[in-house]
Amino acid sequence: MKTDALALQAERRILLIRTQRVMLSGDLALLYGVEPKALNRAVKRNVDRFPDDFMFQLNDEEWTNLKCQIGTSSWGGSRVAPYAFTEQGVAMLSSVLRSPRAVHVNIAIMRAFVRLREMLLTNADLARKLAALEAKYDSQFKTVFDAIRQLMAPPPAPPKPEIGFHVKEDAIPYRTRKKAPVAVHNS
Repeated sequence: MKTDALALQAERRILLIRTQRVMLSGDLALLYGVEPKALNRAVKRNVDRFPDDFMFQLNDEEWTNLKCQIGTSSWGGSRVAPYAFTEQGVAMLSSVLRSPRAVHVNIAIMRAFVRLREMLLTNADLARKLAALEAKYDSQFKTVFDAIRQLMAPPPAPPKPEIGFHVKEDAIPYRTRKKAPVAVHNS
């Protein structure tokens, strides 16, 4: 698998938990091509390499919220809260997992973290410049600045489709036919 494709897969799996960008042990195991149990065992054998700022285990509330977001069924998936690895923790995994695939995956993950950091810095820099321009110019440009802010904002989540069977009233043939007026004959 190419490094760029791996970096893109890794980028999609980076989450924000406890104000830190992290990757979960299950996602890392998938990328590394190992069983989650094997990854966890390797980490536990080398626990001194993973201080709290490199890795932490999700608490019950975080784990419950995460399961609700990803839609894990009550019978599937892990029943134990996963570990969350910070960027430094992922880098340390390369010293624990030594396969050739692990090396390539680690490079891709590091590139994903760097790209994410660059995107965040670029957006923050753009917001700072916009605020400086807004302070410099008077209210006649307020609508322009508001429009630019709207373009910078992430797109709203698409509305969830309704579940069920929907029928347009006009599409029902017996309801669309108009009845002919009844002629009244006076005799």
